[in-house]
Amino acid sequence: MNDILNTNKLLHGGDYNPEQWLAYPEILEQDIEYFKKAHINEVSIGIFSWAVLEPEEGKYCFTWMEEIIEKLYQNGISVILATPSGARPKWMADKYPEVLRVDESRHRNLYGLRHNHCYTSPVYREKTRLMNMELAKRFGNHPAVVAWHISNEYGGECHCELCQEEFRKWLKERYGTIENLNRAWATTFWSHIYNDFSQVESPSSRGESELHGLKLDWKRFVTDRTVDFAKHEIQAIRDAGSFKPTTVNLMYDYKPLNYHKFADVVDIISWDNYPQWHKKQEYLTAMDDGMQHDIMRSIQRKPFLLMECCPSATNWQPVSKLKKPGMLNAASLQAVAHGADSVQYFQIRQSQGSSEKFHGAVIDHYGGDDTRVFKEVTKVGEDLEALAEVAGSRTKAKVAVIFDWESRWAMEDAQGPRNEGLFYKEAVEKSYYAFRKLGLDVDVIEMEQDFSEYRILAAPMLYMFKKGFAERVRQFVADGGQFILTYWSGIVDDTDLCYLGGTPYGLMDVLGLRSTEIDALYQGEENIGIPVSGNAVGMEKSWKCTNLCDLVRVSTAEVLAEYGTDFYQGMPALTKNSYGKGNAYYVCADFEQGFYDEFYKKVAAATDVQGPLENIPQGVEVTTRQNEEYLYMFVQNFNRHEVEINLPVDKMEVLLGNYDGKSIGSLETVVLKQKIN
Repeated sequence: MNDILNTNKLLHGGDYNPEQWLAYPEILEQDIEYFKKAHINEVSIGIFSWAVLEPEEGKYCFTWMEEIIEKLYQNGISVILATPSGARPKWMADKYPEVLRVDESRHRNLYGLRHNHCYTSPVYREKTRLMNMELAKRFGNHPAVVAWHISNEYGGECHCELCQEEFRKWLKERYGTIENLNRAWATTFWSHIYNDFSQVESPSSRGESELHGLKLDWKRFVTDRTVDFAKHEIQAIRDAGSFKPTTVNLMYDYKPLNYHKFADVVDIISWDNYPQWHKKQEYLTAMDDGMQHDIMRSIQRKPFLLMECCPSATNWQPVSKLKKPGMLNAASLQAVAHGADSVQYFQIRQSQGSSEKFHGAVIDHYGGDDTRVFKEVTKVGEDLEALAEVAGSRTKAKVAVIFDWESRWAMEDAQGPRNEGLFYKEAVEKSYYAFRKLGLDVDVIEMEQDFSEYRILAAPMLYMFKKGFAERVRQFVADGGQFILTYWSGIVDDTDLCYLGGTPYGLMDVLGLRSTEIDALYQGEENIGIPVSGNAVGMEKSWKCTNLCDLVRVSTAEVLAEYGTDFYQGMPALTKNSYGKGNAYYVCADFEQGFYDEFYKKVAAATDVQGPLENIPQGVEVTTRQNEEYLYMFVQNFNRHEVEINLPVDKMEVLLGNYDGKSIGSLETVVLKQKIN
């Protein structure tokens, strides 16, 4: 059971916009029958309804919503009710232009778009407070409402004078004195010293754009402003007497906001998932998709909601490709496999006009239930009902990979060593994919999260070491953990100031080495890592490396592989150092995927970290969830062909899927369960 949502089912539904169809009551009646036929048990409403809910200032029109929520409830359909702050009505912008954002060039936006509102504006805060309180008073305790959907896809920034003043207050609270700020930002460079906090402006292409500390803190401030606005929205709901759980829907690899800052603000994380299936081999897309699911699950380390996905083709991707038969089911069950307690779509009924009129939907413009998409949605609903007992179960990973927002911000702004691309996300993916190929569940965390429960911790390209991080790693390794660090790590502190005295800062003794130089390789240039004969982990193959090669001087570390070419031929390319009860490894170069596959397999085996299956074929994903009674194992074939695989059906019950004892078909999912002793 999902204790947060207080439900014994997996939610199946999505964004429903009945306000678009109020003139067609027969459509609304028909939709409910379609919902029941497709096993849709939940809809999200009110996301973009502000102009209908409050057509004039202070004039609330909720009757239509009351009727729809009650009708849904009578038919056994739950509601996730949204606050409508993601798009404001025209009257508000006309009367209170301060609610509109100011861009980085200091020009105020015209009315339009979705996220085009200032999070600092007292007017906008008051209007959202009043709206949220009214919604909460009317519907916050209705038995149909299972959760609150706070705004929609928070994002963007405002540079108005109100935000500038808040930014200065934020900086003063962070640094205390202007002297501390100047030191943290290294403002003596280019003679950009500030004499007072009042002189600070947000970064702009027309002004200050090269002060890295300023740009980094501005990104932090934007996240904090957004989080504060979410808190403001939630508080209004609570003040009105509704204590149903809250969520904000996050987005794929969204750089501008540090999503981990929402962990303690909302009750459950949700996100919107739109992979480009069929652009490359499906199993490659599935790996990337799986990592994004794991990022979202790892923010709170508990089940999340898949708030949006497309039943077929979007309308906004460069090529809006249809999902091939079976793809919707495979993608939906993959979300559940990685910890989702819902599969929800955008959109339930296709809009008749405007920018998303051709975005895929459960019910299209034709309006019938005999479409391919509707049938596939129905199959997803049937499978989710069969998997209802999985709701609330958790993923218990023994392996984690660090993927840190703030370190990424700083690194991508660093201007060196390779301005054509550092490929941070790709570096993280290589570690993640290597673990996943072993059938290991993986948490994807930031550096400030607790990692004491993991056996193996990988930190690819962790450019920034925040205060206290090195000490926590030291303890982790001393206690018996296996720590893997790579090139271009431990270079700067929290404010993007370079560490003095050697890098990786604070861990040179744990790793048994010091980085001396880093060589950036041209596009098409490569080196090679050659295993040392008889090396401690049993590395056997040579692997190519590109982009970055770290040159290190070892002290106590054991060299496992060496560079094969260039002036640093024979220097370490991979090292191992024993520290306390554990080991610290250093990967010196940006190796190809095969290196990580081999190396991580060796480390996992030596650590006795095992997945639930051995000999997993390429393109097959194995994940687990568990509750107090049962372990659930999801086995998914993302290949375009059938694969042979040996599943332990003698020990586990088949809960879902077709398995003939030797193979699984293309895009098929088999779910097994086993009682935990």
